[in-house]
Amino acid sequence: MPTTYLYIAVILYIIAGSFVALMARREMNEGIVEYFLSGRNTGGFVAALSYSATTYSAFMMIGLAGFTYSGGVGALGFELVYLSGLSLVAFFGPRFWLIGKKNNYVSPYEMLGDRYQNQWIAFAASLSACIFLIPYLAVQLMGVGYLLSGLSGGAIPFVFGVVIAVVLAIAWALIAGMKSVTWTDSLQSLIMIVVSIVILFYVIYQHLGGFIEFFGSLAALEGKVLSVPGPGFFKFKTFLGLSLPWFFFSISNPQVSQRLFIPRDLKAMKTMIKGFLIFGFIYTLVSVFWGFSARLLIPGLANADLATPELLASQYVPTALALVAMIGITAAAISTIDSIMLTLSSLIVRDIFKNMDDNLDQDQSLRQLRTAKIAILIIAVLGFFFAIQELNLIATLSVAASIGLLVIVPSMFGAFFWKKATAAASLSSIIIGSVTALYLQFSGWSPLGYGAGVWTLIVTAAVFVSVSFFTQAPVEKAEEFIGYLNEECRERNII
Repeated sequence: MPTTYLYIAVILYIIAGSFVALMARREMNEGIVEYFLSGRNTGGFVAALSYSATTYSAFMMIGLAGFTYSGGVGALGFELVYLSGLSLVAFFGPRFWLIGKKNNYVSPYEMLGDRYQNQWIAFAASLSACIFLIPYLAVQLMGVGYLLSGLSGGAIPFVFGVVIAVVLAIAWALIAGMKSVTWTDSLQSLIMIVVSIVILFYVIYQHLGGFIEFFGSLAALEGKVLSVPGPGFFKFKTFLGLSLPWFFFSISNPQVSQRLFIPRDLKAMKTMIKGFLIFGFIYTLVSVFWGFSARLLIPGLANADLATPELLASQYVPTALALVAMIGITAAAISTIDSIMLTLSSLIVRDIFKNMDDNLDQDQSLRQLRTAKIAILIIAVLGFFFAIQELNLIATLSVAASIGLLVIVPSMFGAFFWKKATAAASLSSIIIGSVTALYLQFSGWSPLGYGAGVWTLIVTAAVFVSVSFFTQAPVEKAEEFIGYLNEECRERNII
């Protein structure tokens, strides 16, 4: 594809996204809550689009499509496990929103520190999130780099795509914080879902004979890609190790759980969840079918992550559609990048460099905002240097990040549903769980054949429960926290 067309498409995208971000700034008020949570006043439709864009990133049309290309239909089950995990939001979402509004929490880990009456928990959880989310941020940068390089036949360097993604994410996060991110997310999520559907139908009906013939061709492929384990990758133990972190994604990933603070009311939250379920199911099917289409039309790729770029650059996709698809995938990646940077910066100023006075005066608030913006720049630089290593298998790296974030899951359950959960249990489980996740992933050790995701959750949960039995819980705070939520949920008819 001519590089001139790619440059023009990128420039038009930059102009449109920057216009939306600047319009969002005009609606922005002052303060920490405004910058990080858009004033807790986001409508359901925008919240749904933002939640979708933050969750579904370059991982989908590049990573999940690549996973499907190499591993077969097991990739669909793997991603549907994530969607089923959204059932957790039915329990946690309203509680997050209620307690966040009552106590003015900005970050989910700030909430944990207060619930367990120990700020070291917020510090440890935030530090762990920074360690594990930087690679996930880098995955999105890699996705943009692979895409532009692949579409241009290597004429556009991989690093150029990474730089473009970094600069746009920084700019849109700095312009107006969460309001800018939610507005640009809405634009980007609409682009990514509409474009991906249009191109998928074009490729299947124009080059693969329609869906009936499409599935017939897949059934005839060597490796039985429509069965599990198919080509051999998705054996049960491997599938469980990859899928378990995905199931808990909605409460373990702070850039996602922080979104539970932003709806203006519970009605908006319900709209957000329903909208995301519809969006997620459609986008999952599109990404998987796209990976299968690439397998049929461009077989034999050495790097499965290049399935989407190679298919878009081929004769099977018209240039105009390929350009719009490139923008859609780039938009998906950047929406996740700026969300991660914004969330990590909020963890840094609210939990790592905690100001113990919750009633910040204007000068203190401005200092926190300045620190947050500096943190965004540092996070972006770290993500950039990780991305240019060009590690293979985007999907695997994404799951690896989610494995590390599993360490927060027992503490989340304990905070909302177990009054006997203790600060010592939460802190020790986060630390020991993080060490376990890092060791198992770097060493490659899989006890009994089960991967790091399974053992990280088992170890973290075992430590959390056992230590809770031998240490003292903050009884007064637990009664206040859980008692308030139980009463509110009964009055509002919430499960």
